[in-house]
Amino acid sequence: MHSDRRLRRLVADGTEYRWTVRHRHTAGEACREVLTLYRAGVPTRIVFRAGEGRIVSGGAYWHSGLVATAGGDPLNLHEPRVVRAFVDEARQLGVLPGPAELDGWELYPAVVVRCAAAATPGAPPGCPPGP
Repeated sequence: MHSDRRLRRLVADGTEYRWTVRHRHTAGEACREVLTLYRAGVPTRIVFRAGEGRIVSGGAYWHSGLVATAGGDPLNLHEPRVVRAFVDEARQLGVLPGPAELDGWELYPAVVVRCAAAATPGAPPGCPPGP
């Protein structure tokens, strides 16, 4: 079993990022999964809070790093291809690099599409997942 405490390395278009995934609890708040990207030591946190129709791993039935909507489309934040999709989406929106905390659910739909498109190379860009 690997340690989720170490920083992993990702190179996207020649730019190096370090990243980690953590499960967090704060008194009075819902569970959350936090994907933290570091570029030149500057952190950008992509936060997924549990809520109505939004699932984050809680340890009992889900693996660490899982985020999903009630309708499906689970993403594993420990997979480099998923992290790369978040990096690409955040860069496209102009929020990377920068010390910021982003709502991961706002990026989620576009990342699901990116991951599905990457899994089916014959699909045209922007094509939604599914049959």
